Amino acid sequence: MRTALLSDVHGNRHAFEAVIAAAETAGAEEMWCLGDLVGYGAEPNAVVDRIKGLDPLAVIRGNHDKAACGIDDGSAFNHVARVAAIWTGERLTAENTDYLRALPMGPLEIDSLTEICHGAPFDEDHYIFDGGDAALALRTAQHSLCLFGHTHLPALFKIVEGSLYGTALDAERDAVIPLQRGARYLVNVGSIGQPRDGDPRAAYGVLDDEARELRTFRLPYPVEKAQKRIIAAGLPVSLANRLALGR
Repeated sequence: MRTALLSDVHGNRHAFEAVIAAAETAGAEEMWCLGDLVGYGAEPNAVVDRIKGLDPLAVIRGNHDKAACGIDDGSAFNHVARVAAIWTGERLTAENTDYLRALPMGPLEIDSLTEICHGAPFDEDHYIFDGGDAALALRTAQHSLCLFGHTHLPALFKIVEGSLYGTALDAERDAVIPLQRGARYLVNVGSIGQPRDGDPRAAYGVLDDEARELRTFRLPYPVEKAQKRIIAAGLPVSLANRLALGR
């Protein structure tokens, strides 16, 4: 079965719709979302409504979801992120606020192969950037494939025969990651709604569990439309500008 891997949508409806259409065309039968449906972008209700309509197999919460629905106060956020979280929380419908409040925290077991988390399997809000964090995450994970988000940076870490390897996934080309039996993998497919690796295209992945293969993709979407919605909403202009830069 092929499953679309979606992370860090951040209220960007235009990027999200483009990814959903592409994933369905690629034959994805299920969808998993690794958190941060909202925050930063101008269309949080549209994104949450779309997720609910898709009825994905698994959705977990992210730190911006927690801040927007009131589980967390966002005090650890930078100024722009906190402004966006407050703005989002004030505009979410009661139904969508309740939906975000009810999302489970990671890590969440999917099946015998896979678990998903937002930040790390040992702390849902922790950022995995380097080999030390990755090694701890791989030791903590209960399954041979752990999918994570939060950093908005596509990355692969793996342990093969006791050795740790790590690499940033090249934004210029789609990655194909064979899942070797006996190895352990920690993969971030990148952000749909706010990439930060210098490529403004939406990032997502597709897992084929029968072929034991994970692919990552980049997809153009109408960035200028998402930017206009942010500016019209009165959100910080920097949130619009960064979409075009992928930073």
